[in-house]
Amino acid sequence: MTTLNTTGKVLYKKKMRVGRGIGSGKGKTSGRGVKGQKSRSGVAIKAFEGGQMPLYRRLPKRGFNAIKRYQAVIAIMNLEKIQTFITEKTINSGDVINMALLKKLKLINKNSQKLKILGTGEIKDKVNIEADLISKSAVEKLEKAGGTIQLKK
Repeated sequence: MTTLNTTGKVLYKKKMRVGRGIGSGKGKTSGRGVKGQKSRSGVAIKAFEGGQMPLYRRLPKRGFNAIKRYQAVIAIMNLEKIQTFITEKTINSGDVINMALLKKLKLINKNSQKLKILGTGEIKDKVNIEADLISKSAVEKLEKAGGTIQLKK
């Protein structure tokens, strides 16, 4: 049986110590060649591909970064979510559901500037909604349930 201390193989190779005299084989310039940028310490030529056109220049430019500071932060609320809040009694069906109420109950982000109602899901209760934006399907479903919608200008 062979164990670690009786194997004939070298399990790991010792790291070459550079710059320790000419007799070591890696003395003087320590295997870096003579002079030039690459022989100096702390130099890495990032994205240099030996004169070949680098990858970041070969690929096309795409898209842009919009300045988000000036864009309105829109809170999105689906009808099914409003219905679940009503069934869980977080919101009363008699209340006017608007941005102030939703922010107060921490149901939307406090940084939201506009409220958009989307028509995903069903709504059973008669509700009064005051929003900045609303989808056509949400309008149809709310009117079918007997609710009212007020759009802010």
